[in-house]
Amino acid sequence: MRNMDDTGYEIRSARSEDTEAIETLDGSFTTRTIFQVAVTESGFALQEIPVDPPIHKVFPAEDTDSADASVTEEEDANSRTFVAVGADSGVVGFAAVSYAAWNRRLVIEDIEIAPAHRGRGLGRALLGHVVKFAGERGAGHIWLEVSNVNAPAIHAYRRMGFTFCGLDTTLYDGTPSSGEQALYMSMPCPCGV
Repeated sequence: MRNMDDTGYEIRSARSEDTEAIETLDGSFTTRTIFQVAVTESGFALQEIPVDPPIHKVFPAEDTDSADASVTEEEDANSRTFVAVGADSGVVGFAAVSYAAWNRRLVIEDIEIAPAHRGRGLGRALLGHVVKFAGERGAGHIWLEVSNVNAPAIHAYRRMGFTFCGLDTTLYDGTPSSGEQALYMSMPCPCGV
């Protein structure tokens, strides 16, 4: 049975045969703005600023956590990978999540939509499945990390109800993303107890 939602794509839990498609999905992005981070004694401030030329970021293969992305339902009851499958194009997006019972946090480990399929509601549709899974686990909130240069993703997350909740200025040190800052965003789980 195909579970097509109003996006016209099938959204389902990943299967072992989806692993290669998940690992090779193009998660690159282009942006004309970034969120500049100013750290103060009492916290931090963000200001969206233009960049010229636009930044095109391609994530190196070693930056993806393909082991987590290929987790299937049978392997770990507290982890899931949901995929968006196009009628003729195979896997075009995914969201890999994990749940920690000690703080009732569901973490979005990775979420990617192929560039040609963005802007069609797939991120929101995948998030719908994430929220349902969070509710099944009893999560109180959903949490994610995003680079300050990924303005398109930040805007999408904010439209979906996420707010800023933290900053790590050193997470990417020594990586190809050195110089970027990690922004943490969260939203209450609508079905959390």
